[in-house]
Amino acid sequence: MASTMRYINIISRCGAMYRTERLANTELGACHFPYILTLARNPGITQDTLAKMVYINKSNVTRALLYLEQHGFVERKQSETDRRVLLVYPTQKAMDILPEIRSILKDWNQYITEDISEEELSAFTSVLEKIAKKSARYASLSDTAGEGEAL
Repeated sequence: MASTMRYINIISRCGAMYRTERLANTELGACHFPYILTLARNPGITQDTLAKMVYINKSNVTRALLYLEQHGFVERKQSETDRRVLLVYPTQKAMDILPEIRSILKDWNQYITEDISEEELSAFTSVLEKIAKKSARYASLSDTAGEGEAL
């Protein structure tokens, strides 16, 4: 029997392929979704907080934000209270593409769950939530991620 993580990874990689294909006409890739979604909900957060919320290490967040900034999706501004801190904001370009991103995520979720009954989906979601919370506890114990976004 294959491990749980193998199946989760397959779902994740196939979902990334779907998102990338659906965004082929934009400058965004699948890896950019969490940044835009999180920044739309939390404009003006620090890069460190963003890294914790999306469970991605700081160096990868820095690279992704540089790309998103160069392509006009985010802007970084120096904090008025602490000149050492950069705050990250979504631009209008990011906000304009947000409905498309949400639609793509909704379509993928509908596609992968269309053959599953409501009862099965409810039980599966409950188990996944427990696994995600346990994973988040580990991440909060390690110094690489932090508390993260509410699940």
